[in-house]
Formats: sequence, C-alpha cells, structure tokens
Amino acid sequence: MGIINVTPDSFSDGGFFLSTQQAIAHARSLIDEGADILDIGGESTRPGSQYVSADEELSRVIPVLEALVDTAIPISIDTSKPEVMKHAIEAGASMINDVNALRNTGALETVAPHKHVQICLMHMQGKPQNMQANPYYIDIVSEVKDYLQQRIQAAKTAGIALSRLVIDPGFGFGKTLQHNLSLLNHLNEFTTLGTPVLAGLSRKSMLGAITGNNVDQRLHESVAAALLAVAKGAKIVRVHDVKASKAALAIHNALRDYD
Repeated sequence: MGIINVTPDSFSDGGFFLSTQQAIAHARSLIDEGADILDIGGESTRPGSQYVSADEELSRVIPVLEALVDTAIPISIDTSKPEVMKHAIEAGASMINDVNALRNTGALETVAPHKHVQICLMHMQGKPQNMQANPYYIDIVSEVKDYLQQRIQAAKTAGIALSRLVIDPGFGFGKTLQHNLSLLNHLNEFTTLGTPVLAGLSRKSMLGAITGNNVDQRLHESVAAALLAVAKGAKIVRVHDVKASKAALAIHNALRDYD
C-alpha cells in the first residue's frame, strides 16, 4: 500500500504532494514502483495534528481519487469522517482506511451498504492531538486485540461481512516505543481474528528512536520493519518507499515459496 498524503503537515512528506497534480504524479510513480493499493489521505493524523473540515478534506482527496480510479490499482481513502467516506465511495474508492475504526457517528451506516468496499479498522488510544501525551496499557497486545475484536463485532452487527474487513494495530497511535515493539513482536497473534492484518511502520518515530535517523533518512529501517511485519503475518504493509519495500519482500517471498 503506497502512501499519498495530500496534506501540508504529515509527519514525513507534508506539503510535498499538496497540489492535485503533485499528488497524482506521485501516485503514478508509486504505481510504476509496484504498489498494489494506493492510500490517499487529506488530513494528517500525526501526533499533535490539527483538525481539518470535511469540505477541506474532500477538496484535497476527491480530485486525486477521480484522476486515479481508471487505473487498475484499488484506491483507499484514509479518513474518519462519514461525509468524506460517502463521497469517496461514490467517486470510486475501493477501501476506507479509518484510524478511528468506524467509531464516529454515522460511519458504520455509511459504509455498510457498499459491499464492494473494504474497510480497515485501526486501533488508536486517544486522538491525534493528544495520543502521545502519556499512552498507558497493562497488556498492550491483549488490549489492542480486544479493541479490534470489538470493532469487528460492531461492523458485523451493522451488516458488514468479515470478508470486507482488515485490521491495523496502529503503530505509533497512542503507543510508546516499547508498546510498538511489543505489538510488532506479537503481530502474529492478531491473525487469529480472521481478517488480514495491515502494518503501517514506514518512517515512523519509533524507527528513529532506535536508529537516530531523521524522518527523511529512514528508508532502511522502514524496509526492515515492513519485512519483519510480513514475517509476523501482515498481509498489507503501508509504505512510503514502494520500490525498496517491494524488492525486499520479493526476496522474502522467494524464500517462503522455495521448494
């Protein structure tokens, strides 16, 4: 899953692809690099990020989505707002990637009728504005897993088939470095929930905390993290650097498939 941030303030590439044409060009380059899914976001969810109105978010993502729907690549929209979900689905989005796991009023009802649309449910403690202030868990793996199980059940109760769901433990969303490492080390435990697992570790501060590298110099650790996530059971990795990640995973897959 290649990342397209149509935002001025995303933690890694905020402002680089804010214009529609820049975002479309970047999307096409990610397709050329081998992306299987594109994830377009119009509101940053980095720690301390500011709220964006639905109108502003729509003005950022819909023109990019409309320019890409004729490609063979499924398009995901990274949003928590039911209004944005509605318009994105009408414009041809194949997936809704919600850091709030469809908890906002009307979100479940908005996506449920659209049986062709996949949904990613992510765990987050707190909100982006405050989630890194003092994250606390007694047993992070079991607590995140329980939360995701509850959101899966809420989706099923709303009429959303399990086959439409993907789960994401939410690396960096209300977690310390140790919390993130525990989740990665036990990522395989989330596969028992019956849905594909998505892992988003690319360029995140947890990697910088380990290596000391700035956000624009975290290619190698991002690829390593993606590779480890797949080895632990992730079916989708959300990355900035598609070509490098794809190459590393090709080696992993060749060894896995070796007879």
